[in-house]
Amino acid sequence: MDNEQDRLLPIANVGRIMKQILPPSAKISKESKQVMQECATEFISFVTSEASDKCHKENRKTVNGDDICWALSDLGFDNYAEAIGRYLHKYRQAEREKANQSKGDKAQEKHEASSTKRSSQEKHIHAPLERRENAEKSPANQT
Repeated sequence: MDNEQDRLLPIANVGRIMKQILPPSAKISKESKQVMQECATEFISFVTSEASDKCHKENRKTVNGDDICWALSDLGFDNYAEAIGRYLHKYRQAEREKANQSKGDKAQEKHEASSTKRSSQEKHIHAPLERRENAEKSPANQT
């Protein structure tokens, strides 16, 4: 039984998802959660197996989101495939924006660091010159 529990989705997560769609006053039996847990796990395994078979035929080792969308569609779950396809597109777009933002932040940090370094170097370069100019202007040197 432990081995079977290891392959199932966590029952607490299944129960949480079930509660989201039901009215707040609804009660969910343990047996209901277990049945949904088994069905959801079987569905995910079924779709993943189909996607994995496709990857195997294409000599690929990694199943990606597009493969899952294809499998859902191939198995007749077109509505799910479309919804997950839209989600996948938005997810990838958000990840690209996050990566670009991260690159922008790093470039800004690099720019600020080089500006600070340049400013520090300029102070060291100009300090002797300023001391020389001040020394030339001092009353002791004007005689």
